[in-house]
Amino acid sequence: MFSFFLEVYRKKICTFCGSIVNVEFDINSVDSKICFKQINNGEFTEGKIPITKHPNILRGVIIGKKSWGLWVNEWSDGICEWSFTLEEILEEFKNKDIKIPDQLLLDFENRINKKKHLRNLKYFQERMQV
Repeated sequence: MFSFFLEVYRKKICTFCGSIVNVEFDINSVDSKICFKQINNGEFTEGKIPITKHPNILRGVIIGKKSWGLWVNEWSDGICEWSFTLEEILEEFKNKDIKIPDQLLLDFENRINKKKHLRNLKYFQERMQV
C-alpha cells in the first residue's frame, strides 16, 4: 500500500486531499514506512505531527492515501451519474503504469455498486409515487 500511495502521488493522479499535511524532519527518527505504519495503527492522533527522517516521502504517501479516499468517492459518484465509466478511470492508471492493489480496487467497485443500488432504489421509489 505504501508504494501505491507514493506512486499515485508522484505520478500526479492523487495529489489533492483537502487538508494540509504537516510532517517534521528528524534525522534520528524512524523511516517513512515505519512512521506510516504508526499513523495507520492510530499512534498519531489528530493534531500530532509525525516525525520522520523522510518527511517528503511520508507527506506524499499521506496525501496519496487521503486523496485516494476522496477521489474514489468522487469517481464513484461520477460513474453512477453516467459522467464517465470505471474503465476510463482505470485507463488513467494503466497509462501511468500503476497497478491498483486488489483490496483497493474491490473497495472501489463495492462503493460503485452500493451507490448504483441506492440510485436505482431512489428511482424506483420515485416511480412508485407517480
